[in-house]
Amino acid sequence: MLMPKRVKYRRVHRGNNTGMTKGGSLVHFGEYGLKALEGQWITAQQIEACRLAMVRTLKRNGKIWIRIFPDKSITSKGIGTRQGKGKGDVEGWVAVVKPGKVLFEVGGVDSATAKRALHYAATKLPIRTKIVPRYKIGGEKL
Repeated sequence: MLMPKRVKYRRVHRGNNTGMTKGGSLVHFGEYGLKALEGQWITAQQIEACRLAMVRTLKRNGKIWIRIFPDKSITSKGIGTRQGKGKGDVEGWVAVVKPGKVLFEVGGVDSATAKRALHYAATKLPIRTKIVPRYKIGGEKL
């Protein structure tokens, strides 16, 4: 399962998930990418499910780039626990995704296979996404 090796602080604030992504909105490594159209927390389990779906579709051909990493800890207190006594224990890890962020990239295969792999990955996610091609600096598609 994906999780950081070490973090500076075990427990973090929830933060806000408003606005567009600050960076990572273009396909840099592969030929096609899966871009988020909504903001949400994506869990480590969801990222792994997407990776497995893409690997099965590509059948050892091509390459996959995962552009997000779950580095935010999520805590919860036990059911029936009274208020106070500090923040709860770490339950899992999530990646903060904002609209416009490229989540996954696929390269080294034909466009039909790449799009099918990204479509299967999109079905595992709780947000709306779209498949985007790589663009040259001039703006035209590769």
